[in-house]
Amino acid sequence: MIRPISICLLVSCVLVLLHSCDRGKEPENSKEIPPSITEDIPEEEPILLTSEIIDTTNDLDLIFLVFDYLLEKMPEDYEKEYETVLSFSKEQQAFYVIFILDGEVNNGGFNQYYYNSSGQFASITPDAFELIGAPKHAELMRRANTIYERENQNITDKQDGTMKGFMDSYENNPLDEFDEEYYSLAESINLDKLLAEFVRKNKTAFINS
Repeated sequence: MIRPISICLLVSCVLVLLHSCDRGKEPENSKEIPPSITEDIPEEEPILLTSEIIDTTNDLDLIFLVFDYLLEKMPEDYEKEYETVLSFSKEQQAFYVIFILDGEVNNGGFNQYYYNSSGQFASITPDAFELIGAPKHAELMRRANTIYERENQNITDKQDGTMKGFMDSYENNPLDEFDEEYYSLAESINLDKLLAEFVRKNKTAFINS
């Protein structure tokens, strides 16, 4: 079955890097940028979310805008991602964990989702789906969580920290069935649209100006 294209797929590779790597670790051969260069680089303007922007921005752009805004709130030390997300409002928290899951699953299935640090949000994601009005996704997520916990030893046995080990863990993986269910849901439920509608219905939780 061909996986449906999701807006999150566009950023999934970035998410994998963010969730798999230690952001605080400098490359061995990294070089410091001379001050004369950095002085000429303008600072990025912070993401602005007003009621008008939320109401008038199209669904896809709005979703990316909100996600970028939430990323601005993340610490440099990604080991603090979990505690930071839990400090978000329930609405922001739901948006973040669903966006992350959708990107991971569309890119590499539930196996990739649980393998990366995104999996630390697995227990709160069913309620997040319920909150945005996606009960079928919530029910699927609960079942996937149950299987992952029950079959954890078999699923992670080959995951030794290498790419080969990660790829080998896809063989006879019991999470495969949930991938297919997730992709099938996309044929009848537009998750991107649900997220955009959720933001508009809960503007006060996202407005920052």
